Amino acid sequence: MTISKLENHIITEDVERIINEDLPWKKLRGSTVLVTGASGMIPSYVVYTMLGLNDSMDMGIKVLALVRNEAKARRIFGSVLERNDIELIAQDVSIPLDYDGEIDYIFHGGSAARPREHSAAPTSTIRANLIGTFNLLDLAVKAHSKAFVLMSSSEVYGKVSSDIDKIKEDDYGYLDCLNPRSCYSEGKRAAETICASFMAQYGIDCKMPRFAHIYGPGLGLTDGRVQADFAANVFRGEDIVMNSDGSSRRSYTYVGDAVSGIFYILLKGEEAAYNVADSDNTISIRQLAEAFVACRPEKGLKLVMNIDQSKKASYNPAAFIGLDNSKLKALGWAPKVPVSEGTGRMVEHFEITEN
Repeated sequence: MTISKLENHIITEDVERIINEDLPWKKLRGSTVLVTGASGMIPSYVVYTMLGLNDSMDMGIKVLALVRNEAKARRIFGSVLERNDIELIAQDVSIPLDYDGEIDYIFHGGSAARPREHSAAPTSTIRANLIGTFNLLDLAVKAHSKAFVLMSSSEVYGKVSSDIDKIKEDDYGYLDCLNPRSCYSEGKRAAETICASFMAQYGIDCKMPRFAHIYGPGLGLTDGRVQADFAANVFRGEDIVMNSDGSSRRSYTYVGDAVSGIFYILLKGEEAAYNVADSDNTISIRQLAEAFVACRPEKGLKLVMNIDQSKKASYNPAAFIGLDNSKLKALGWAPKVPVSEGTGRMVEHFEITEN
C-alpha cells in the first residue's frame, strides 16, 4: 500500500503501519468522519489514518477536522489541508456544531490533555468533556452516526486498591470530586456515563479507548509531561536533569500503536471500554530518560541525577499500577514500536518540524 506524503516521512510511515493492520477497513468506505481536537497528538493521527486510507484503498472518506485554534491547526497540518478530502472547522467543542449532513463516525478528542491546563483552566477542561460530549452525541443522534468514539483516559480509574497489579476495565477507585484537578478525571468519567446513557436511550454505538502515557510525534516541546520534556532536551542538545530517582514505572505507548488500538476497538470491538497500553514497554521514568539520551548518541548527552542526598530517603519508589490490555489484545491488537525506536522517531519529528 502506498499513500501520499502526510506532513513528513515519520507520520507517513506510522500511518502505513496502521493501515496495514488486518482490519475490516471497508466498513469506513464512503463515510463522513468528524474528529474533534483534530490538531492534538492522537486525534491528528486519526485524521492522517483516514487520509491514508483514501490514498491506499480509494475509500472516499470525507474528514471534518474540528479544532479550537485554527492557526495552530494550519501550522500542524500544513499542505495536508489543501486536499479535497479534509475540511477544517474552527470552533470550541462546547458550542453545538451546526452541520446538517450525515456524519457516520465521530471521534471526540477535543479536551485539554496537558496537566498544567487542568490546573490553570479547570472549567474549560471539564466543559469540553461534559458539554462537548453532550453536544456531539446530540449531533450523532441527529446525523444518524454509526459509532461514536470517546478518547478517554486511565484517569477514570482514580486511586485504586494497592493490591491491584494491572487495572481491568471494571476496576474503579477513589476520586476527590472537590479537588479542581479532578476536572479532567471526573470529566472523563462523566463523559463515559453520558456515552452509556446515549447507548441505552438512543442506541448509539459508543467506544471508549482509555489511554495512559502516550508519546510520539504530536506532543509539543512545551507540553510539560516527562516524555515531552525529555524529547525536548535531546532535540535542543541538553543533558537530561532529573530531580528525583525516577523509579516510578509506567507503560509508555507509542502514538501509532495507540491509534491502531482505536481502530481495533471501533472495527472489531463488541464492548464499550478498552484499555490501550503497551505493557511490554513498562519501564521507569529513569529508563525512559536513558532511552531518549541513547537515541542520539552522536550528541554526547548525559542523564544527570540532581537529587539532594539529604532528602534522598524521601523519594520512595512508587508502586507500579499498569493497565490490563488483555481485552484489546484479544481483538488481535499488538504494539509494534518499542521505546528504543519510538523515542528516536519522536525526536526526529521535532528535528523535522521545529527547525
